[in-house]
Amino acid sequence: MNYFQILVTNDITEHKECKGINNKIHNEVMVMIQKVGLAQMDIVFGDPEENKVRVEQWVKKAKEEGCGIVVLPELWTTGYDLTRINEIADEGAEDSSSFLTSLSKKYSIHIIGGSVANKSTDGVRNTLLVADAYGVLVKRYSKLHLFKLMNEHHYLLPGEEDGAFSLDDTMMAGLICYDIRFPEWFRKHVMMGAKIVFVVAEWPAARMDHWETLLRARAIENQCFVIACNRVGSDPDNEFGGSSLIIDPWGEILAKGTKSEQLVAAEIDLQEVEKVRKQIPIFQDRRPNFY
Repeated sequence: MNYFQILVTNDITEHKECKGINNKIHNEVMVMIQKVGLAQMDIVFGDPEENKVRVEQWVKKAKEEGCGIVVLPELWTTGYDLTRINEIADEGAEDSSSFLTSLSKKYSIHIIGGSVANKSTDGVRNTLLVADAYGVLVKRYSKLHLFKLMNEHHYLLPGEEDGAFSLDDTMMAGLICYDIRFPEWFRKHVMMGAKIVFVVAEWPAARMDHWETLLRARAIENQCFVIACNRVGSDPDNEFGGSSLIIDPWGEILAKGTKSEQLVAAEIDLQEVEKVRKQIPIFQDRRPNFY
């Protein structure tokens, strides 16, 4: 199905200790079933226009295969063409935002729009964009943690805001690549209520064992869905590993990509978040005063 399906039950309790997580008594639980597709694509180095053509093909494919959400990889407009990033970055991310909202409305699909090179008066940021199925831009998040091993700190500015947003009355969050190595940043978004954390990346093939281990750990310790889209292919300096992942709140892998271009898809049921949190109630057992 293309959109969240809402069913009614009566079994939710108040967790007063956990701000943002089940902090109200409800008479019903939203059971949300959704098919999510990850556009595990190659990116044309430094060519935003060609990459737009490719992105529309992936969005169309996701819609045709019944997805209600499609996720793009990090810096899909330019790749890591950092030496020219000031020339090819999108001023205010306006063109990219307009393109994604137009696509989301055209195909009636939510787009977790990867990230783009977003140019402002003080420099360029790596900014994630989220467009809902009605053609509305609902979130911008600029990468908080810059990755020095790929020289991001020489060409990009860090963000200063969180990645939380809501789609269909469900709290979610979007983070970017290196962010997953900072569990406290990830946990902050879950404490804000996120039941799904999307990760967009250009993760190098040389560290794919870290990729899967970190993502499964983030899902297990936060008892949430982790949905991570990585690119494939290569640029002049790096080879990228694909292996995009859809992971449930128990840490089980629902879908995993190969090292080739493909749409990685799975159906998720957000009722699983509440089931796992009741089974092992870590958010009730936390003692943050000691952390």
